[in-house]
Amino acid sequence: MNEQLPFDAVLFTPWALITHEPMPDPLDRGMLGARRIVAALTQWDLPVAVVVDPRDPAVATIADDLALAGFDELPIVTDEGAMAHVERTLLVGGHHGEPIPPGGSPMRIVGAVTIVPWLAERIGPFRACAMMVGPLDSLAADGALRRHLNLTKPPGSLGRLEALGVQLSAISGLVPPPLPHPACVAVFAADHGVHAQGVSPWPQEVTTQMVANFLAGGAAINVLARQAGARVVVVDVGVVGDLPASELLIDCKIARGTQDLALGPAMSREQALQALDVGAAVALRLVDEGARCLLTGDMGIANTTASSALIVAITGRRAGDITGRGAGLPADQVPFKTTIVADAATRARHRWGDEALGILAEIGGLEHAALAGFIVGGVALGVPVIVDGVIAAAALLVAAKLVPGVEAAAIAGHRSVEPGSDAVLQDLEMAPVVDLDLRLGEGTGAAVALPIVEAAARLLAEMATFDQAGVSSKTD
Repeated sequence: MNEQLPFDAVLFTPWALITHEPMPDPLDRGMLGARRIVAALTQWDLPVAVVVDPRDPAVATIADDLALAGFDELPIVTDEGAMAHVERTLLVGGHHGEPIPPGGSPMRIVGAVTIVPWLAERIGPFRACAMMVGPLDSLAADGALRRHLNLTKPPGSLGRLEALGVQLSAISGLVPPPLPHPACVAVFAADHGVHAQGVSPWPQEVTTQMVANFLAGGAAINVLARQAGARVVVVDVGVVGDLPASELLIDCKIARGTQDLALGPAMSREQALQALDVGAAVALRLVDEGARCLLTGDMGIANTTASSALIVAITGRRAGDITGRGAGLPADQVPFKTTIVADAATRARHRWGDEALGILAEIGGLEHAALAGFIVGGVALGVPVIVDGVIAAAALLVAAKLVPGVEAAAIAGHRSVEPGSDAVLQDLEMAPVVDLDLRLGEGTGAAVALPIVEAAARLLAEMATFDQAGVSSKTD
């Protein structure tokens, strides 16, 4: 990927990596997840260093401050000229605590939420986001775990809420983690050519009708999002019908549905790539508009057939163990649906092997591709991404194959009744936040999980320690 990047080396000023100032919203300062930014960039074998102005009165303590912040292994250079032999350099941060706006040479950028859009304009949204997905911040995770041990409760007594809080800190690089608020549900809508095979009891026009219902605020996802305090937007990536104009609609229609995956490729590789870009671009847009947590939603009649085919093709599991009834397919018709899933998955594996993009284009949906890009985009920006049911699970599986490690920064909102959902959770070693026998889709399971995820963040931020409360700890 290096030869396609708009820079050859990256310099960080200390301000971009360490700060002693309070940050009500770290995303606004571009400081979120500094260690993850460095880790993401270094994995591409780029020269990465910290540049220090030798006239800075704090120069004597910068090495110690960097070590405390977890950057003790980064080389330190005393001026930009030390890397003057590098033709194209990206400078991240500013001097003496002041941000340097974009412009000039070398390019000067402030923080992750500026780096990713800047990259997206040059190499495309999905590729830019994929490049900026790094490992979780282990130092922040350790700090969150230590804080939990000091809160006024027996260790581990809050169960998975504690694990969620640690994950949120590892995602953000901060202890306590930022609250996942405000949140936004992005419902990606598209139709499927395989509907012609009779794999759903619902007519295809229901996709268009339900999207209109979302835009009018009358669907289950609207109700649950309102309860959780989340915004809802709908992204049209492939609905057959024409949709009503709405401020809640993001029109990114790539095609009027996919081709029939039972007969041949559902879409071209170019269309799949375009949809990946759409999803990543939507994530960038929503975070830029203020979202601090992203939730996946979906709508598309016959989408469980494509989801099952993707899961079977990627995991190698039996179609009979993965294919469910979807939106109420009669039980006596499930074997026929299973045959279609098995044949399509076998064809995809035979043609593409383990190549995720080829499998996605062969048997996936436009919304699967867009959801995969959306998940990668949110992870790249360091905001929590809560993944819904089986449709989003199939997209997450694709995303994890395209960008290994992205699943570590995603949160499984729930376990769907559809068997493919549990298969993905097992393969990716993820535990769902809730398990309520849901199977609607739309993002409903993610919306139900959102208040629990927020509770995990609030406990780390607002609960008193033993010292603060004057309570004796177990070891006192």
